[in-house]
Amino acid sequence: MIAELMLPQLLSVAGILLVLAVVAAAVFTRKAMHWGATPEERAMRMAGDEYLVDGPAARVVMTRAVFIAAPPDVVWPWLAQLGRGAGWYSLDRLDNGGKRSARHILTWVPAPCKGDASPIGYLRHIVPGRQLTWWAPGVRFIGATTRLAVDILLDGDDGGSRLVIRMSADAEGAMARPALWIFRFMDSIMARNQIMGIRERVERHGARASDPDHPESGARDQYQLYEVIYASGDRAGTPGKERAEHWRRIAIEARLLSAAKPQ
Repeated sequence: MIAELMLPQLLSVAGILLVLAVVAAAVFTRKAMHWGATPEERAMRMAGDEYLVDGPAARVVMTRAVFIAAPPDVVWPWLAQLGRGAGWYSLDRLDNGGKRSARHILTWVPAPCKGDASPIGYLRHIVPGRQLTWWAPGVRFIGATTRLAVDILLDGDDGGSRLVIRMSADAEGAMARPALWIFRFMDSIMARNQIMGIRERVERHGARASDPDHPESGARDQYQLYEVIYASGDRAGTPGKERAEHWRRIAIEARLLSAAKPQ
């Protein structure tokens, strides 16, 4: 009887808590979408913006930035191996299968090339030492079809470096807007940790080529769970994990790679 009498009050409290949680998530996401970025950085044009021109109206653009107290030539190798065998420098338990992202410049990761395929698409645009753009068209996510561009831009800044990372996506289908809201929230959790993870590694470890606490074992999945296939056909990560094979086929269809490349 007491439980029955208390049920309306409990439901009311649960409803209030749910509303507060939704509001808190919305406020957090709104701030985190452009963490650290200046108005000029948010407004600048980047290579990936062009890939979403004339797409569906449901879209999101998230630009984050940070100053790093090291010159661009020290920062660039960390960006060049990001997601290409070194892990993601973010929350390893969530986005790297529990593997510990590298804390040194790996000796075996090749220089970025157009057509490299990873869990986040294929590498479509490169300005060596300055810019990388990953592209993933036609991803199914929570009942919607989405397209995603990831721009990584590096510039010199007052003796150090300015790093800007932009995530741009659009979506179509009945669940397009809810899917993009969920994507915004999830990415907002990971992105700040990633960009801070990059800064922490660069400023603490510089360009070191080894990690005495976690030396290289020779295993190509030591620092990254999800598979990456380099333009050469060589691989890292765990074979078959995620969609590198799919993105490699798309890169071949886009004529960034030859189908005759070794597998």
